[in-house]
Amino acid sequence: MPRLLPLLLLAGPLVAADRAELKHAPAAVDNPLRGLVPYQGDVRDKFPHSLEFNYLPYSALVKGYHQFDWKPLDTLLDDVAGRGHQAVLRVFLEYPNEKGGIPEFLVTDGLKVTKWMYKDAPPTPTNPVETPDYEDKNLRKSLTAFIAAFGKRYDGDPRIGFVTAGLLGLWGEWHNYPKGELFASKPVQLEVMGAYEAAFKVTPVLLRYPAGEKTYQKASNAARPFGYHDDSFAWATLHTGKKGDEWFYMTALKEAGAEAKWKTHPIGGEIRPEAWGQVFDEKPEKKEVQNFRECVEATHATWLMDSGMFRKKPPADRVRRAEEQVRRMGYEFHCPGVTVGEVKGGKLEVKLEIENRGVAPFYYDWKAEYGLLSDGKPVKTAASSGKLTGLLPGDKPRVWADTLDVSGVKAGKYTLAVRVPNTLKGGKPLRFANETQGEEWLTLGAVEVK
Repeated sequence: MPRLLPLLLLAGPLVAADRAELKHAPAAVDNPLRGLVPYQGDVRDKFPHSLEFNYLPYSALVKGYHQFDWKPLDTLLDDVAGRGHQAVLRVFLEYPNEKGGIPEFLVTDGLKVTKWMYKDAPPTPTNPVETPDYEDKNLRKSLTAFIAAFGKRYDGDPRIGFVTAGLLGLWGEWHNYPKGELFASKPVQLEVMGAYEAAFKVTPVLLRYPAGEKTYQKASNAARPFGYHDDSFAWATLHTGKKGDEWFYMTALKEAGAEAKWKTHPIGGEIRPEAWGQVFDEKPEKKEVQNFRECVEATHATWLMDSGMFRKKPPADRVRRAEEQVRRMGYEFHCPGVTVGEVKGGKLEVKLEIENRGVAPFYYDWKAEYGLLSDGKPVKTAASSGKLTGLLPGDKPRVWADTLDVSGVKAGKYTLAVRVPNTLKGGKPLRFANETQGEEWLTLGAVEVK
């Protein structure tokens, strides 16, 4: 009968069922579904990442009330996946200096479009904008039909990491500032949120603003199953208490009563363009830049767009500080110990301890598996019954208790290991914050089958 004798990383000899401590080490900066996010493209030489972002105009996908062309989206997703990355995406109707986001068939059917000039902060030039009448019944019918079809086709697609709700307002960011009168009414917002809630059960959907029952111009979303994306991160994130800063993310979050949202739904966003790159400097040039680590810990952010680290090769000291800070984002799973029992009847009992040292949970139910490795290759694998979802920072370690089938394994010496594969083919595996974590497998110890 095969028997596995664990020799698990301790100084002295072990006996069966001894607990072995596993040492901590910083996790990979480019762990999947977290960290900094560039715009779509191959910038792997600039800074480690596992996600890429891009927009698509509504008109590129919607050709009729129930007619859709998914090729542009599939092309985007396949390109990103080809680099082993997952996509964060958004669909927009209006974007400064971008024409044609609104499908022509809606205009033909009477949709009113308001043309105006949007002026951002200097040195950004004034740009033309085309804003649709969001109260138009045909547009509303089109939006709900699109979201339903979008979810039916792509919910759970491993090429997608996160969807930002988009569709409404400038850049799909759910506002038309400074022309607030052009923004969608609360009933329209509720229709869009209801459609997303019905259509997406696996892939997380994120909204731009936290909103409660009394939030001006925004329909309440605190109780809905959506995360948030703070697109003025590290600039208008932390609560200041100052007049005029009521829209800052943490202030709005508290006002909406959604401070615990991160425990079940992801928080993302974009580092404010004025703070790109320099947010990781020891002393940022602009005094408005808020402390990045404080912002991450307050928001429990999992991912953030930041073109500043990807436009050109950043200075080495900025990269070093950024890597240190980005490791604080999202989850960081560490295995503090493992216990391996004796083989009985071709079965091996393993108890692996998992703790989360990050700031947020992992939001996908990816499956872990154990393996007996020979020369780094699995001879036999077995699925773990353990889950990563719902394990919060500060929780006591979760124990994965599994009985592995080791029957039929040839006598010899092997390495006992565990891994969490990415559901995306070619995607980066989830890596633990342990000294013995390799590119794919976390080594738990040496075993011998007799």
